[in-house]
Amino acid sequence: MVQAAPTPGRPGVPDRPTAPGTRPEPATPHVFGERAHTLTKRVLPVVLGLVYGYWAAAMNRDGGPITGWNLLFGFGTAFVFAALCLAVATVAPRLRREPYALLWATFAGCAFGFLYNQAPQHTVLRSTLMSLGIAAAVFAVTFYHYYAHEDEEGHPLGSGVGPRPPTPQEISPPRPR
Repeated sequence: MVQAAPTPGRPGVPDRPTAPGTRPEPATPHVFGERAHTLTKRVLPVVLGLVYGYWAAAMNRDGGPITGWNLLFGFGTAFVFAALCLAVATVAPRLRREPYALLWATFAGCAFGFLYNQAPQHTVLRSTLMSLGIAAAVFAVTFYHYYAHEDEEGHPLGSGVGPRPPTPQEISPPRPR
């Protein structure tokens, strides 16, 4: 990624001014515009819901013929998954890292458990245990990610919000004259 490579003559700490009166460098380059990000936030849950609904319907029919009830089950599952995914994606960023990770872990565990239970050879107990394992893994990964990328107040590192790192002048003691 050439955009992220340092440029000679432009040292700088992300989101800190390089010289008085200049604008701070962004922490990461913006490859896509705001419109692309907004569109992705709305379209991705729908696409994931359709894939999830198809998968659930295929597992539910277990190799049998495609029926109207099977199609209804698939589209109903897709709608519920997309709605819940959109709701979680909307609510989760407003939470601190612990509830955030717990919300995504609950969603992922329930989604996996529902799909896993569609196979006729799996019991409810086995589906529950497997979904708890998936939820625990998602919780650990999500919590670690946000723990490593936030400050103690919950602000993203490099966002310009929250405490800033000290400047070299603040670190070194003043020289006696």
